[in-house]
Amino acid sequence: MADDLCSFTKDIFLVKVPKKSPLVLRMIVVMFAMVCGVYICSICLKQISIRTKVGFVSFPEVIQKPCQKPDIEPGEVPYVHFPKPTTYSRAECACNPVRYFAILSMQRSGSGWFETLLNNHTNISSNGEIFSVKVRRSNMSTIAETLDRLYNLDWLSSASKNECTAAVGLKWMLNQGLMQNHEQIVEYFNTRGVAAIFLFRRNLLRRLISVLANSYDREAKLLNGTHKSHVHSHHEAEILAKYKPTINATLLIANLRQVEETTAKALEYFKSTRHIILYYEDVVKNRTKLIDLQDFLKVPQRDLKSRQVKIHKGSLSNQIENWGDVQKALKGTQYESFLHADIRR
Repeated sequence: MADDLCSFTKDIFLVKVPKKSPLVLRMIVVMFAMVCGVYICSICLKQISIRTKVGFVSFPEVIQKPCQKPDIEPGEVPYVHFPKPTTYSRAECACNPVRYFAILSMQRSGSGWFETLLNNHTNISSNGEIFSVKVRRSNMSTIAETLDRLYNLDWLSSASKNECTAAVGLKWMLNQGLMQNHEQIVEYFNTRGVAAIFLFRRNLLRRLISVLANSYDREAKLLNGTHKSHVHSHHEAEILAKYKPTINATLLIANLRQVEETTAKALEYFKSTRHIILYYEDVVKNRTKLIDLQDFLKVPQRDLKSRQVKIHKGSLSNQIENWGDVQKALKGTQYESFLHADIRR
């Protein structure tokens, strides 16, 4: 009886535990691995986002930090600019100051040669006769838009320099909308801090010869069927110089007087702007004028050179077909000195 009771008791306490399914264990392990993986990934992503935020916050703060203006006189402050082009980055030169200028002149006054001298400077970019295209000077709105693009360093031409340009401008003829819109342009110059560089010619008779000869070549195209306003070889210059224009002696004095009056008006209209007045003959004879110009633009001094070759040189008697008539017309007048003056370059 006792043995039966003991056997019964053993059966109660020796009940076998049922085996767990291998599939359930595997699922538990997989779930645990997934949870651990998600947790680890979330930690990594948080660390990456923190580093990214730090990098992108600190970098723009450096780039967008306002440029410190160099030590300059108070009167020069309006003429110091830090343009931000939309077409490229000025990179390490972003805080290099830039001066704005405009060469104001008349056709055949040496402005083409003068501009090549400026563009010979590493840090000066003069972009030619931008307003020779009529649509750009159709009204003050289009003029301002064109100038804004130029002075923001977004005007791309063969004269464009690198991002370290220190002076940027253009060549603007008086008859290209300049005189007609002079009041608004003067206001623009003074508001935007644009300096005017006047370049005129003292001997207006020689200028007239150049105007007539250039006009003739537009049709004749003496250089192998090609018209060239400027040349870079003595051979081409000699070919163009062979043409001798005939000048209307009756209208000559009136023509010279009109050019003088236009020049005087331009100087009067723009007298309130920051400006410098240069004459072609003075620049040719005295290269210190180029030193004065570079000082005016506040750029490093350089020895400026041009590859252009002068076309008309020597005695005027060899350049005018009706020389006798011209002599008679100017003798005894205020323009008589034009008959004798000569310059070489």
